[in-house]
Amino acid sequence: MKFIKSDKYEKQFVEENLMGPNSLKMVEELTSTLDLHPGMKVMDLGCGKGLTSIFLAKEFGVQVFATDLWVGATENYNRFKQMGLDDLIIPIHADATDLPFAEEFFDAIISVDAYYYFGREASFMDDKIAPFVKSGGQIALAFPGFKKDIHDNLPPEFLLSWKAEDLETFHSCEWWNNLLAQSQKIHIQSIEEMTCFETCWSDWLSSDIEYAINDRKSMEAGAGKYMNMISVLAQRSNKLR
Repeated sequence: MKFIKSDKYEKQFVEENLMGPNSLKMVEELTSTLDLHPGMKVMDLGCGKGLTSIFLAKEFGVQVFATDLWVGATENYNRFKQMGLDDLIIPIHADATDLPFAEEFFDAIISVDAYYYFGREASFMDDKIAPFVKSGGQIALAFPGFKKDIHDNLPPEFLLSWKAEDLETFHSCEWWNNLLAQSQKIHIQSIEEMTCFETCWSDWLSSDIEYAINDRKSMEAGAGKYMNMISVLAQRSNKLR
């Protein structure tokens, strides 16, 4: 895939605001088949420093509720103002387990490099996420994973950069399909590997961010051959429960 949209963004600005593998390229691939247009209300769940929210607002003209727990709303608001997007992006400081929104409020919920941290319980989607999406609305997730679940036999190259518990959030497409198939409030359209894995990690590892420098040891030793990037596309069930 050619990243025509995300490659337009100023390289230094993107690098300064990365918190992991390049989220702009992840969100470009994730949204390539979504129906997003001006007037829609979209929650960007776990937006970090707001790169994905900026992308959604600029590229689709949607109203974005940029929601994150780790990065404060004021910090993100100043970034959105800097980009001239404060009329389209509303910064929210909130926990994914206790979101402050009305049910059936959003046309879509998008989450990039975040859902795998908090959404690993079977009940989470139905209890904490799906209720906020309108009937027929879109849910799109992207996050790192494993090609196969290997927690019981973790290759030693991973331990050059990470502890075993750091990788407990990583799972396979099959694992995520089995988990999300238990939902009564969404219809799964696809769960699959993304094409952006190598370029997203390359952009991250070439940065001078402390965490990226630490990650180089495992990735240069070959840990990447066990890993992937996973996308989940789903629709809120037409029959609201």
